[in-house]
Amino acid sequence: MKVTDFPPGAPCWAQLSASDPEAAKRFYGQLFDWTAAAPDPQYGGYTVLSLDGAPAAAVAPLMNPQQPVMWLLSFATNDTDATCEAAKKAGAQVWMEPMDVGELGRWALLSDPTGAPLSVWQAKQFAGFGVLDEPNAFGWIDLATRDTTAALAFYQGVFGWEVTPHEQYPMVGLAGKMFGGVMDMGDRFPKEVPAHWTPFFRVRDVDAVAGTASKLGADVLHGPTDVEMENGPRIAVIRDPQGATFGVFAPRTG
Repeated sequence: MKVTDFPPGAPCWAQLSASDPEAAKRFYGQLFDWTAAAPDPQYGGYTVLSLDGAPAAAVAPLMNPQQPVMWLLSFATNDTDATCEAAKKAGAQVWMEPMDVGELGRWALLSDPTGAPLSVWQAKQFAGFGVLDEPNAFGWIDLATRDTTAALAFYQGVFGWEVTPHEQYPMVGLAGKMFGGVMDMGDRFPKEVPAHWTPFFRVRDVDAVAGTASKLGADVLHGPTDVEMENGPRIAVIRDPQGATFGVFAPRTG
């Protein structure tokens, strides 16, 4: 599905901070058939990765040696400054105050009250994803947190998300369309692992993509497996060769 804009509160972009951007471009290019644009020197080598000409994600070098290799999700807003103020009042921490990114948009970096990093994006010339919910394109978000109640309250209050209750995996969305879920980390993660968002990319064959990722040097952390929910997809969670975690999924066909 081609897209040109996003409702406020919707996930609108995913960018990878990598210790070796060139290696990351090769890995994701081979895995998802993404094509890397020429790095933009005015934005520190930030590189947009495209699928059939539509923006699919981005990769950027680490800003400092202490920065973790990770995927960062951005959420759309009509007013970055106002959203940051609302987030602060709701218990978030703002790490990088709102700033203009040339004529592309206005951005800020923060973490929710449970510690999960995220960014907000007020689009100008660049809206974000140019394609969604197609093979090799973004299609879902997953929040792992140790306080699901606080997390859901925050995102409902600041972004207006709707919540579909579920004991183990409440789902979130806008205008009746679910685009993500929230999971209690419990004992499944070491205590030192902080709360975090994970992007999921839709694929045609989860098992084949997981196998390819493994051959390219990635670790398959979970799956491939069918989600034990009604009409649940087949998924796998993968850690790329530099340590960033992402997921892949395919709708169940029968």
